[in-house]
Amino acid sequence: MKRRSLLAAGALGTLGMTLAACGESGGSGEDGEFDPGNRVTMIVPFSAGGGSDIAGRAIAAGLEEVTGSTVTVENRVGGSGAVGYSDLRNSEGDGSVLLASETALNTLPIVQDVDFTYESFTPIMKAGEDFNIVVVAADSPYQSISDVIDAAKSEQLTAAVSGSTGPDHIAWSLIEQEQDITLERVTFESSSEVLAALMGGHVQVAASNPGELTGQLESGDIRALCALAPERYEYELLADIPTGAEEGVNVTFAQWRGFIAPGGIEDAAREYWIEKAKEYEKTEAFSEFIESNMLQPVTAYGDEFVSYLEQYSADVESALGN
Repeated sequence: MKRRSLLAAGALGTLGMTLAACGESGGSGEDGEFDPGNRVTMIVPFSAGGGSDIAGRAIAAGLEEVTGSTVTVENRVGGSGAVGYSDLRNSEGDGSVLLASETALNTLPIVQDVDFTYESFTPIMKAGEDFNIVVVAADSPYQSISDVIDAAKSEQLTAAVSGSTGPDHIAWSLIEQEQDITLERVTFESSSEVLAALMGGHVQVAASNPGELTGQLESGDIRALCALAPERYEYELLADIPTGAEEGVNVTFAQWRGFIAPGGIEDAAREYWIEKAKEYEKTEAFSEFIESNMLQPVTAYGDEFVSYLEQYSADVESALGN
């Protein structure tokens, strides 16, 4: 009898832990409404301190505010983001796991042998876009992107890029295709190295996102020629920079930032996160995230986000020569 009682108690304890775990990981209740549970995981597929980490932590804090759940950020680093995305792939169907996503979702399936594409996941929110700005050194003879293009048609110009598949590399590829020019690429490991090479006269032109250029633009060490954006930035530091289209270059390209969920989650979970993301967009926390990182608040949700990713992937594949 004593042994049976212990076994019964153990079974009940196991059942209790199972139920508790279900409550923590989220699911639909009897009314069909999705509840993510008390703990939500936000995977950041890059190391702490970078742009993806900053975005992931900002979005996680904003979602905590609108959901009441604890959103724990976990940096899962490796393979230029592939490890984090693979972990999300392994969380198939779990609506309590999210990932702070960006351009790597589109580039990784093209340049690496990975077992996922954007279609493997559930896109929730594109929170903003980080459009490249074309810059030259302060003493450069080029006063506009048109000057650069004209020069490239008669001489060899060097363009610095951070990484062989980064947003700036893709932006230059699109410009080359549209303008029928060729630039000699010089690849660096980081945007800081790109700027050092530009200011040191080792390369003639570069492109990067606004957050990485602020200090040098303010100090006057570099000059902006154009923003590869659909419209001018409203930030005071960037407001006078013309768009590429104003200069005859009809190329827009940005590194987008947002978050996704695993594939195979319930419809109720998908709708829940889309709704909470829309609530987050209306908060001061969202405005602070966008403004402090000088992003363009161009949002998209659910199916609209999927359509954006489809076109983005096509542009990236074309630019990378596949």
